[in-house]
Amino acid sequence: MRRLLLGFICVVLSLTMGLPVLVNYLSPVRIQERETRVRLYVHSTGRIEEIPLEEYVTGVVAAEMPAAFPVEALKAQAVAARTYIVRRLTAGGVINNDHPGADVCDDHTHGQAWISREEMRRRWGTLRYYEYYYKIKKAVDETRGMVLTYEGQLIDAAYHASCGGRGTESASAVWSADLPYLVGVPCPHDADPEPVRTVSLPLAQVDHALGVSLEALPVAAGGRAGDGVKSPLEVLERTPAGRPKTVRIGEKKMAAALVRDRLGLRSTDFTMTLKGDRMEITTRGYGHAVGMCQYGAKGLAEHGYTFDRILKHYYTGVEIIRIN
Repeated sequence: MRRLLLGFICVVLSLTMGLPVLVNYLSPVRIQERETRVRLYVHSTGRIEEIPLEEYVTGVVAAEMPAAFPVEALKAQAVAARTYIVRRLTAGGVINNDHPGADVCDDHTHGQAWISREEMRRRWGTLRYYEYYYKIKKAVDETRGMVLTYEGQLIDAAYHASCGGRGTESASAVWSADLPYLVGVPCPHDADPEPVRTVSLPLAQVDHALGVSLEALPVAAGGRAGDGVKSPLEVLERTPAGRPKTVRIGEKKMAAALVRDRLGLRSTDFTMTLKGDRMEITTRGYGHAVGMCQYGAKGLAEHGYTFDRILKHYYTGVEIIRIN
């Protein structure tokens, strides 16, 4: 009787302890994976949203590059956009005084633009939305996890809309930052359909923005009277690519980049002409001209370049790696 009782106890213990082990052994392994998320401050709502990294990159590509561009150009944009945000995320949490708690916002003047799927639908219309969204998503998916590095470090993947065909600028010429992967390169296929634009501004607006007194220029100096076409602009220093770097307007010396910012110009590649009580300003290109030229990337893609060739053309000496 005693032996029977001990045998029964052993059977019960074996079943109690062994059954869970057996179930775990036969069941498939479950691994919970959490994708990197971006804390994005959205200006239209005033709230911070947590968005999966690749979904964020899709919204950036949709906002920063026309969806009608070739897929290889969109892929290049996806890698550049991903590099920008991953570099920011891995920098130890960049302090954003404007938006506490956010990694980045959707304002392009603060970094990168971003739009939601709802905004894509509004901009493109329902029919175009399905075509363009899945085209961009394909570009993002096929470059998933890819980023740009230089000597093992994530780069500052600067980009701009159009260099105007003049070629890109080095970071040292524009920002006084010596970055060996951001040097000026030729851009022979810039596909911007309107690289040259002219705007006309009231002299009073120019004077106020720049702190000059062009309204007071005498007639003999090409001022307000008649058909005066004298330019108040003197280029004192040019960048290696030939754009104005330091200028004198009236009696004031200033950086061309400051003029661009204060007058809201498309680029620092500008000329000025006084016409009566207005200033005509002609610009070539769009943006700071450092890093990847987006219309140039479009042109290269149309000439058979793949996304990796496009990136390595604009970012000197870089490697493309895939991160988890």
